[in-house]
Amino acid sequence: MAFIIRPLVTEKMTKITDKRPNRYGFIVKPEANKLEIKKEVESLYNVTVEDVNTMRYSGKRSSRYTKAGLIRGQKASFKKAIVTLKEGDTIDFYSNI
Repeated sequence: MAFIIRPLVTEKMTKITDKRPNRYGFIVKPEANKLEIKKEVESLYNVTVEDVNTMRYSGKRSSRYTKAGLIRGQKASFKKAIVTLKEGDTIDFYSNI
């Protein structure tokens, strides 16, 4: 079962990777636990995972004004995982481009 939705490539994550070159971020399914995330990263990228930190983000309410009036909605909740690899292992997210 695929728990990783996509790699997290943002300014903030790039700064973390520059400070500690063996840390990478992923958006994962909310029901995924640390062991499942670790196994999937190791099998997909052929690396050794030392540590996994997870964070849950709740969806925020949003609204906008249109001709039809006020439209209200909510952004989706998501879970983020920061994976620390063994010293010397790297993941190249840009190899498939």
